Amino acid sequence: MCKKQYKTSRLIFMRQPTHPVAPRHPSQEGNIKYMNYNIITIFPSMFDSYFNESIIKRAQDKGIINIKTHALRDFTTDKHKTVDDTPYSGGAGMVMMIEPLYKAIDHATRNTQHVTKSKIILLSAKGRRWTQQVAQEFAALDNITMICGRYEGVDQRITEFIDEEISIGDFILTGGEIGAMTIVDSVTRLLPGVLGNEFSAIDESHSVPGVLEYPQYTKPEVFKADGKEYAVPEVLLSGNHKKIQEWRENMKKKTDVNS
Repeated sequence: MCKKQYKTSRLIFMRQPTHPVAPRHPSQEGNIKYMNYNIITIFPSMFDSYFNESIIKRAQDKGIINIKTHALRDFTTDKHKTVDDTPYSGGAGMVMMIEPLYKAIDHATRNTQHVTKSKIILLSAKGRRWTQQVAQEFAALDNITMICGRYEGVDQRITEFIDEEISIGDFILTGGEIGAMTIVDSVTRLLPGVLGNEFSAIDESHSVPGVLEYPQYTKPEVFKADGKEYAVPEVLLSGNHKKIQEWRENMKKKTDVNS
């Protein structure tokens, strides 16, 4: 069954949702956007600390985002709650099984059939490289479902039931959980109403590909250490907004993203 057939069949035959998506908060009126995240993982508790602090927590409290983790082992049928097995034809490591993943996707997306701007992705070393531009693309969605890969990999048949694979970089992690946190964080901060200053997500590193933000300074004006003085550039103290803007633009251009 191909991905398109799979999604269409769920639209027609799926039973009514039993776990409704969190209701919209009053702050979502006007220009405030709502984003729903589903994360399928073997280790749901890994997300508790990160998502309950700072900006991500405040975004949840405001009702701008909703994050739900789905424990993959809950979708197994054997007493050992097995989610992986040995690869056909042999090879190193274990492979995540398609059946519990299929059931988890079905459960996680059950309440979002009416959402047109939705994606199901697998965190994978083989996926499209995650960049600030991809984060901006995903920020236009209303629902993102993420599958956190583990072990040697995932049964290839999963590609029939997802939209794409995403990689957060050219390195290997023990699982996709950190990648999922990265996506939630980088997308959420782009949503209206999340950051204290709406321009914070516009004039920053990588907003323009290959361009890094200008240096930042704060008090004290002169920092002394080891017999040396480190002063804030005079132009930033001048009060001349035109010159300050020119300095910032020049410093952007002098920054080498590869250095």
